[in-house]
Amino acid sequence: MKKLLLLGGLRYLIPVIEAAHKLGIYVITCDYLPNNIAHKYSDEYHNVSITDKDAVLALAQKLEIDGIMSFAVDPGVLTTAYVAEKMGLPSCGPYQSVQILQNKALFRKFLADNNFNVPQAFGTDSYEEAVREIERLKMPVIVKPVDAAGSKGVVKVADKIDLKNAFEFAKSYSLTKQVIVEEFIEKSGFSSDSDGFSVNGELICASFNRQYFDDEASNPYTPSAYSWPSSFNNKQEEELKKELQRLVKLLELKTSVYNIEVRINEQGKPFIMEFSPRGGGNRLSEMIRYGTGVDFITNAVRAAIGTPTENINSLVFDSYWAEIILHSNVAGNFSSISIDEKYRNNIIEEDVWVKKGEPVRTFQGANDAIGTLVLKFDNQEEMEFALSKRDEWVKINVE
Repeated sequence: MKKLLLLGGLRYLIPVIEAAHKLGIYVITCDYLPNNIAHKYSDEYHNVSITDKDAVLALAQKLEIDGIMSFAVDPGVLTTAYVAEKMGLPSCGPYQSVQILQNKALFRKFLADNNFNVPQAFGTDSYEEAVREIERLKMPVIVKPVDAAGSKGVVKVADKIDLKNAFEFAKSYSLTKQVIVEEFIEKSGFSSDSDGFSVNGELICASFNRQYFDDEASNPYTPSAYSWPSSFNNKQEEELKKELQRLVKLLELKTSVYNIEVRINEQGKPFIMEFSPRGGGNRLSEMIRYGTGVDFITNAVRAAIGTPTENINSLVFDSYWAEIILHSNVAGNFSSISIDEKYRNNIIEEDVWVKKGEPVRTFQGANDAIGTLVLKFDNQEEMEFALSKRDEWVKINVE
């Protein structure tokens, strides 16, 4: 029986574990949080920090694993590439390439060096250096940790007087205490945050969506909903795919699922904001499976143990799909969720992660979500209207 080591224990790993079990694979999970929910579904658990590359390597060697993954768990992506390279296991590509992708400052430099569209940016661990370097950037800027995901530690700064607080806040979320400051790109239409898949260096699938935010949230840069299709036209999507394929080739990437964040600026230029060799959080690969039938999750498991992928092909959505990230803008104890009956027929799945009386936090990052709604609509107009009014027909009741 093949052994797969999964880094992390978030609920987003449960579909990965289920897919692995269907393939007859023995699943081992590890992190330093034994109460994480995914550990209840794996065959074996080890209390090892996923950011400690050498500790995970020692564990992987001891267990004689056949593959390693960090699906939807950003802190484990670098460790996954490190262990795979050291042990000669299947991987998404060279460890050096993954280092570039997982560090926002290195990634911006790589994009600039290879003539991609990229915002002016700099990375530093020094506030004094940030004060000097920001003089060459156009305001406003985005300040964020170089190595964190889920919109944690992200602040938009319109006035230099606010830089210090933003810098220290972002730094507090960085494992390496590094911060990136970059010019804010005003987008045309909606930004996109969805998943894609490459096979042997060919980007077979690159999906695009509409990413929504909650202006009333504690962190207004944390995605609060998604819908498919995107707001890009066919020409823009093809240009984005071409640039993403060029990136895959330059970094010598192989077979992997990716979380892809892109946007089109007001002048119509495409920008690759993030490109991480992992499935995205917020159930993005599950949404693609709902809408197209293409199974990134099972194929990511196959790739991790060196088994050929199956039925990876161009994505064609069968309808208009949306996902709402359930969250509260008020801290307290969860009471209930109220949903307007007129949208009940559109709800394909209602997944609530908290029980009555359990504490909920305000929406600072993706880890503050309390569940999801999966929805299907007959047309774009109906879907857009529902999402624009989502705070009126979906109510999170907190005591």
